[in-house]
Amino acid sequence: MADIQDYNSTPKYETFSYLPAMGPEKMRRQIAYLINQGWNPGIEHVEPERASTYYWYMWKLPMFGEQSVDTVIMELEACHRAHPGHHVRLVGYDNYSQSQGSAFVVFRGR
Repeated sequence: MADIQDYNSTPKYETFSYLPAMGPEKMRRQIAYLINQGWNPGIEHVEPERASTYYWYMWKLPMFGEQSVDTVIMELEACHRAHPGHHVRLVGYDNYSQSQGSAFVVFRGR
């Protein structure tokens, strides 16, 4: 329980922000879960000072039908390399409900 962060200490952008940082293996499992749900991965990024707004920039189009965790990770890293100072998040778009099934910040900007 000591690993849970105080909600006032850092900005929060989604549910996982209240937990300790995810390691690479936990990140892979979250991406695999998103794909296994049939959701389409999409990548978004934004400057840290604008992170609390509703509108983040989309990195390319959502990866419709993508089944490879490694491909999603490669795109996340490419977005982070192209925008190193930005927050980068992964969104799982649910075709059936026409909504976001999941969204979490993968890389935090400075």
